[in-house]
Amino acid sequence: MASSDPSEVKLAVYAERLDRYIETQAALNKSLVVGYNNIQNEVEDIQVWRSKIYGIKTAFVAVGFLVVHLTLIIGSLAGISWVNTK
Repeated sequence: MASSDPSEVKLAVYAERLDRYIETQAALNKSLVVGYNNIQNEVEDIQVWRSKIYGIKTAFVAVGFLVVHLTLIIGSLAGISWVNTK
């Protein structure tokens, strides 16, 4: 007796399609994981650069305050010596 029962043929076709679907989904999941890891690495690199930029910005602000403070001190000393000489 041949296995030409329509339900067996449909079941075999369904099982084959299901196997192909599972294989493609596994391949898709692997590619998504690789893409996610690449994005995660890029985000970490951006965070490193961000912290460096904030450090540089803080250093510039500190140097700016130092220059302003030094200018005020030198100006006040010059003013005091100018008033004392008159």
